Amino acid sequence: MLVRCTTKLLKAIGAKPAWLAETPPSDHDWYANLLWITGRKCVLLTHACTLFSVFSPDVSVSDLRPFGGFVVPAVSSALQSEGLPVTTFGLLDAEDVAIAKTASRSVLGCMNDLAMHCHYAVEDADGLEFLNVEHLNRRLRRTILGPLGSTYPIEAAHDVCRPMPDSHRRPNELAGDT
Repeated sequence: MLVRCTTKLLKAIGAKPAWLAETPPSDHDWYANLLWITGRKCVLLTHACTLFSVFSPDVSVSDLRPFGGFVVPAVSSALQSEGLPVTTFGLLDAEDVAIAKTASRSVLGCMNDLAMHCHYAVEDADGLEFLNVEHLNRRLRRTILGPLGSTYPIEAAHDVCRPMPDSHRRPNELAGDT
């Protein structure tokens, strides 16, 4: 699992340049941003291809270290809450989480929109301590975002875990099924 972190988040977790993976961008990447809401650190995770997002409020720096120990449970819990297999986006292993710099302005733009939704939700709840985080996460995954057209992130995530009908698969993919 590769998580592309914003500079703010890389600083917060104390990432050194030597720790960063030098990997070309992929639809399988996750993006992570550190948000400050009502004076508290929060993290927004977003899958590059589906824009499936996870908002985690009120995190401390110690919660983020090791980073895989934070990301994997957050994503696993979010997938389970939506009735999706924890393997929807591949095998999740806290020991196998690499970090890198962000690479997609499109994903970051969507995350900025989602961050505004988070800020507004906290404001509407009269504070982070009164926020229904599960409800907010469900809303984020049901928010139309430009790159997906008229598809919701939750629908895109469901499409990822659905087996492709044989009529849409290439012959070499079918050969591997025997």
